[in-house]
Amino acid sequence: MLFNSHIFILVFLPVVCAGYFTFGALKRYTWAMVWLVASSLFFYGWWNPLFLWLISASIIFNYGCGRLIQRFPHRSIMLAGVMANLLLLGYYKYYHFFLNSIGQISGHSFHVEVIVLPLAISFFTFQQIAYLVDARRKVTQEHNFISYCLFVVFFPQLIAGPIVHHREMLEQFKSKLTFRFQPKHVAVGVSIFTCGLIKKVILADSVALYATPVFDAVQYGNLQPDLLTSWMALLAYTFQIYFDFSGYSDMAIGLGRIFGIHIPLNFNAPYKSISISSFWRRWHMTLSRFLRDYLYIPLGGNRHGNLRQQVNLLTTMLLGGLWHGAGWTFVIWGGLHGLYLMINHRWSAFLKLVGLQRLQNTKLYRLGAWSLTFFAVMLAWVFFRSESLPAATLLIKGLAGEHGCTIPSRLSDLPFASLLIAMGAESGHSHYFNGSSLVWIGICAIVAFFLPTTQQIFCHFLNPTTNNDETPPPMDMLCWKPNLKFAILIGLATAAGVVSLTRVSEFLYFQF
Repeated sequence: MLFNSHIFILVFLPVVCAGYFTFGALKRYTWAMVWLVASSLFFYGWWNPLFLWLISASIIFNYGCGRLIQRFPHRSIMLAGVMANLLLLGYYKYYHFFLNSIGQISGHSFHVEVIVLPLAISFFTFQQIAYLVDARRKVTQEHNFISYCLFVVFFPQLIAGPIVHHREMLEQFKSKLTFRFQPKHVAVGVSIFTCGLIKKVILADSVALYATPVFDAVQYGNLQPDLLTSWMALLAYTFQIYFDFSGYSDMAIGLGRIFGIHIPLNFNAPYKSISISSFWRRWHMTLSRFLRDYLYIPLGGNRHGNLRQQVNLLTTMLLGGLWHGAGWTFVIWGGLHGLYLMINHRWSAFLKLVGLQRLQNTKLYRLGAWSLTFFAVMLAWVFFRSESLPAATLLIKGLAGEHGCTIPSRLSDLPFASLLIAMGAESGHSHYFNGSSLVWIGICAIVAFFLPTTQQIFCHFLNPTTNNDETPPPMDMLCWKPNLKFAILIGLATAAGVVSLTRVSEFLYFQF
């Protein structure tokens, strides 16, 4: 079941809210939690009921393991629990990849039955690994089984995050206020959900029409993309994945707030970043936090010299790339970001060494740093989106102009087109690059670079992030308030989003 579907918005969500708040009004708080757990399992099973046993077994195992660790905090018990989770994830997500890789190296072919990847296995596995590690660190406290179940399967963040900590969620389930109907919470939640819905169905799905056909044609060998087609497809995908995942995260946060539950932020204008370090503090913030706290720091972080720090950064990002998908394209994507971070750290150290830190505050430096960061992120998206290395290589060649450049006749009079024609480009018919693609890419760029973020709009109702280079809140008139003006705006936006649900599509991060 998708957030961006009629059955979710018009049937599932109202029914779940009605039951939840009815139990809350009757002060049957445990039953309210049970209702929410059952509803979340129904939501998960809507995709494939056969995998309900898997997530249920995972919950029972990790809850029991966590309780055992709390009583006997031996490192071996924690390691055994973590390894069991990783083995489960490895079988379903990486078994084919490793066998195929070994086969390519050895020349031996392995026949393996098709393994269906369970929905959200990466997300609920990582959450429970964090729970076991923190149980060993004595960060967690004992909680009842129903609370733990709700922590794992709470449907707003179950499928694609944010990756929540137990301490962020379990404590909220103890408060009786969580289960009461609070109009302001519902109003804020619905408004944030609507912002996410617009990002998904208006922006992401629209700009995807100019990215998906090109990447698919390249993958199947039907296209050698020219210069403009390659850049158009890459820019379109750059904004598609941003608004798709940012939209999902907003919808998850909004749904959580409707039920009185605060879910952590996951995005903070990452495309405005002026360094790759800043990008990872802003993009998929809960995953970055997990990788830092449970991988980078345990590996040694920056505590053992510069060389060890660089190795730890690269290792963390390689594994982060592999977490996103079982393929060498994801490994390369993670490796590129690891390399970017290594260069970023060394450059910052160099500026400090020569006493040029003040240079970083100048407008020209920030503009150049932003341009370089955005270009580096875009280039890495080629490997993230491509389904194979040959396809990624073809698109990279297209970006470099190796397949020529064709400018649509309708656009040949534009200044940039005249310049390209003077440099050897041809004027003719293009199946992919056209004026509408430029319009949608332009709209997405304006929203991503210049308009307030969801966090800024709801600055009085969302917890602030801790980014040092966080953009300030917008003018007060743009900050959401529970008044008639914003009620009308949200009502119109909701209507536009629901009307646009004619082309329902999955969120990109569902595949991870």
